[in-house]
Amino acid sequence: MTLSVLQVASEAVPLIKTGGLADVVGALPQAVAPHGIAMTTLLPGYPRVLAAAGKLRTLHKYDDLFGAKARVGAALLEDGLRLLVLDAPELFAREGGPYADAAGHDWPDNWRRFAALGRAAADLATGAGRTKGFDLLHAHDWQAAMAPSFLRYDAAADGMPRPPSVLTIHNIAFQGHYGADVFPALGLPPEAWSIDGVEFHGGISLLKGGLVSCDAITTVSPSYAREIQTAEFGMGLEGVIRARADRVHGILNGIDRRDWHPRHDAALAARFGKQTIARRSANKRAIEKEFALEEGDGPLFVIISRLTWQKGTDVLLECIDHLVGLGGRLAVLGSGDRDLEQGLQAAAARHPGRVGVRIGYDEALSHLLQGGGDAILIPSRFEPCGLTQLYGLAYGCVPIVAATGGLADTVIDANPAALDQGVATGIVFAGLRYDTLAMAITRTVELYRQPARWQQVQRNGMAADFGWSRSGAAYADLYRQLLGEGA
Repeated sequence: MTLSVLQVASEAVPLIKTGGLADVVGALPQAVAPHGIAMTTLLPGYPRVLAAAGKLRTLHKYDDLFGAKARVGAALLEDGLRLLVLDAPELFAREGGPYADAAGHDWPDNWRRFAALGRAAADLATGAGRTKGFDLLHAHDWQAAMAPSFLRYDAAADGMPRPPSVLTIHNIAFQGHYGADVFPALGLPPEAWSIDGVEFHGGISLLKGGLVSCDAITTVSPSYAREIQTAEFGMGLEGVIRARADRVHGILNGIDRRDWHPRHDAALAARFGKQTIARRSANKRAIEKEFALEEGDGPLFVIISRLTWQKGTDVLLECIDHLVGLGGRLAVLGSGDRDLEQGLQAAAARHPGRVGVRIGYDEALSHLLQGGGDAILIPSRFEPCGLTQLYGLAYGCVPIVAATGGLADTVIDANPAALDQGVATGIVFAGLRYDTLAMAITRTVELYRQPARWQQVQRNGMAADFGWSRSGAAYADLYRQLLGEGA
């Protein structure tokens, strides 16, 4: 039996993207389709989304959706994506990004914008307008977390059953916190202002409201599902997660091999596979030219990242002199905290020809870095899943990762036993400090100087299966369990 699922999120490739959330939301419909799941995606009507969607078929209208006129329109994209768009110009037709203005300042009414998204999702899930409703609703992160809350309190108000809901946490650090003054405008009953509702330390948390209201919580890796139940990683919500531990599921993200495959990637100077790995050298030469680095055969480290405390960029800055001193070079693509950007630019000035920095993001260049870099540095303090290391594995760019979240779940450390058994795929270190990261870089350089073992590690990573097939089956199983159909 085919099940109909409505997923709601604030971004999805190929329409709008700020991070890995968009990759997952964009890939999930095709991942679950082979398992009898027909998934439709609801997105906000940002200008880019409306332009890509083309002419919409109106399914539902609102005269007053949190103070704005709105409609829900449907489109079917060329890749088969079933799309619903919440077209509300007052809420979403703005210059800048999905969450912030052109200067990088969060829109002050984000609570209203994404509460409206949640309200529309709950209405559509239950058959509003010219829709038939859906068997299940799947919400992603705090921006969509009001949808499970509305379903819960609507059911309590009228006694009518509602479809079950799933809420996926992509990063628990972002929780949608707002002041208590916002609560009356959310349209929730008074009992929602409670420890079992959206109230959180005297204000509201949209994510917390969804977590206590949904029927199942998923995270994007098994390790992260365990970590967020601890004070170190739970960001204040660990008690909420522990109280619902029997409903928490860790399902590892996958990568879309249609977009990320070194044998077919048009962004590479030279395409390659496991048996033609020597062709990567042409991509390495292209990176050296792009970043004004000295040409050479020594290890080329790369970084593709937001430049933030979470990503460990501050500790990485301390290790750059050590990396260069070992004969390594470094190419950085990313943006983030201004002080960290300036620190990297200072390192490039200190080591001309050895360190190159590009502030910003370039999708094609990120593919080239994976296809030509020898090793990719990912020293995150916490990482719910991470896609960067999965791309690195697929492209033979050996990941150097901290032992946290999805990084720990996906990379096998090149310790002596793993090397002897031929299963190592990268370098894993515990505890982010100068000494642990510096030692990981040293180990990488030592391994690089053993060409046979290094290429075996590369090929192991390229042979690993981190596509969406297993994860898609896991989500489909969870949906059917919630609907009482069994695994």
